[in-house]
This record gives sequence, C-alpha cells and structure tokens, in this order.
Amino acid sequence: MSTATGLFPGPFPYKLVATDLDGTLLRSDDTVSARTREALAAATAAGAAHIVVTGRSVPWTRHILDDLGYEGLAVCGQGAQVYHAGDKRLLTSVTLDRQLAGLALAKIEAETGPLALAASRDGLDGEVLVGVGYRVQEGPLPYVALDDPSDLWSAPLNKVYIQHPDLDDDELARVARQTVGSLVDVVMAGPGVVELLPLGLSKATGLSLAARRLGLKASETIAFGDMPNDIPMFGWAAHGVAMANAHDELKAVAHEITASNDHDGIAVVLEQLLSG
Repeated sequence: MSTATGLFPGPFPYKLVATDLDGTLLRSDDTVSARTREALAAATAAGAAHIVVTGRSVPWTRHILDDLGYEGLAVCGQGAQVYHAGDKRLLTSVTLDRQLAGLALAKIEAETGPLALAASRDGLDGEVLVGVGYRVQEGPLPYVALDDPSDLWSAPLNKVYIQHPDLDDDELARVARQTVGSLVDVVMAGPGVVELLPLGLSKATGLSLAARRLGLKASETIAFGDMPNDIPMFGWAAHGVAMANAHDELKAVAHEITASNDHDGIAVVLEQLLSG
C-alpha cells in the first residue's frame, strides 16, 4: 500500500506510460514532484513500463533520468535517439541531412528574412550550438556559443532550431512547414522552440521503436504531453492526455485533459486508473 496516496498497485489498464518532460513530467522549476514519482512507481509496480519521450537530446536529458533513478529506455531528440539509461548508451540515432537542412533554411529565409539559429549535435555528448541572436531560455542546460556560422554544419546534427525576430512560434512554424514541409519536418516544441527535423521523424517513430524493444504495442499505451510536437505521439498511443497548460493544438486532439504540470496532472490520471 502506498502511504502517501492510499493507492494499491493492482490491475492497471495500460502496459506503457509515455511521458513528455518539459511542461508535463517536469514542473516549472524543472523538478518532478514526490506525488508524481510515487504515482509512476505505483504504475510500474502494477506492471507498466515508463518511457520518457522528450524533444531534448540525450545530454540535456541524462541528469533528469539520473535524478529519477530511471534505468529504462528514453526517447530523446524528438524521436531521433533511443537511449538506454541503465547502460548509458544510444541504441538508435537518426541525423538530419545537413545539405537538405541548409537548403530548407535558405527557402524559409527567402520567405521570412534572416533567422537566428541553433543546432543539436548527435551523440551521447553532442553539444547544443547557439548562434548570434538566438534567445536561450534561462536555466542550467549547457550550450556552446557559435561564433563562426559555418561551424553549425561541421558535425552530424539531430536537429536545427530556428527563431525569428518578429514572427511568433506558431506563425514561424506554419510558414516553415508550408515552405519546406516536403524537405524536413517542422515542429513547435515549446516557447521559442521551433525545430527542423529529418522528414518523417517524430516522437511517435521513436516511441514505437522503444516500445517494440519492450514487446509493447500502441494499443497498450497511455501518453502525456503539452505541445504540438506531442501530436504524433497522441496519434500513436491508445490514449493521449494533455496537461491543463498544454497548447490548444494538442488539447484539440487529446482524449483527456488533466491538471497542469505544476499541479501533478500525470499523478491525477494515474491515481484514478490505479484506484479504479
């Protein structure tokens, strides 16, 4: 019996719980509440696997997984990377064709004018490169300032980030998708975070690979998220739960809306399922 919530980890209707990180599992202070930790522990004790599915690349995710004592699979980089946290190794990694990305950027800038750029390098220790004018959210995540723009293309990348001085995130993503949607995938992953990805890559593709390794199916999955980049994951999973703080585009396709990330929205749903 769980002393904090009174949950008995009995029959649980899902075999896989997939959770986004920012705005979903993580609170605004980048921590995971004790209540949410306990609800996830109860779900896993009841036989479900938990997979973190995040837009962050592995180097920006590892410290969170370590803090959680997480030793399973994690899907990172918007589906580009499947990472084994226990073994601390990459199982799969997909990179962005740099020539194609350069062409896509040129086409977008022909429509919008100059963009500010950043990029995530591939690998367990891949750096995030930040170009001149790119606005980085305050926080502990490390990055490397890019003085020479040509260095952006000097090593394999998982994705490129774009920002515009005037267009908001939704409008920039719309224009980019309309302009280069046949070359790369374009996602809005959070405030100030519009990304160019390999065509066909999404959280759903990464999650399906990770689930297959565990012998689990989409029909056995409940997924939690907050941003438009979670839409493919909701389309793949049997049940998609949007946080109260979620983007309207995700809420529109969610099966359910729970409390916000700062009010233990994941725990609210899991506790109901465990006690039901």
